[in-house]
Amino acid sequence: MARTTFSGPVISSNGFITDHAPTSANAINATATATAAQVATGYITSTSAAATTITLPTGTLLGAALSATQGTVFDLFIDNTAGADVVTIAVATNGILSTAAADTAGSFGDLTVAAGATGLARFTIMFSSATAYVFTRTA
Repeated sequence: MARTTFSGPVISSNGFITDHAPTSANAINATATATAAQVATGYITSTSAAATTITLPTGTLLGAALSATQGTVFDLFIDNTAGADVVTIAVATNGILSTAAADTAGSFGDLTVAAGATGLARFTIMFSSATAYVFTRTA
């Protein structure tokens, strides 16, 4: 009789690697509010030569786009490697910075993404309800 034992996570066929392909629909190259659809892709690019602020959608719009409920966790990657100036991320209504983000501005609270080779950042969005999220930089 065969026995199956799971001693760790089950690895998907791609080994947990998420491949985000940049598209023009996910590019934000001037100060703007990202659409819920753009954020729901998990990957936004910027190639702006000027400083750019990307404001996230409201908790209501983003929650609906992700079918979020309390406890939903979502990672958002910002790619500014082709940009020439910083990108700053801002939260909208029903989006708040986590305690870690508010208390540790130099890491978890760093909402700016440098331009060039180091211009990649991962942010985690955690929903406290279907219409409200907590935002933290995680890489």
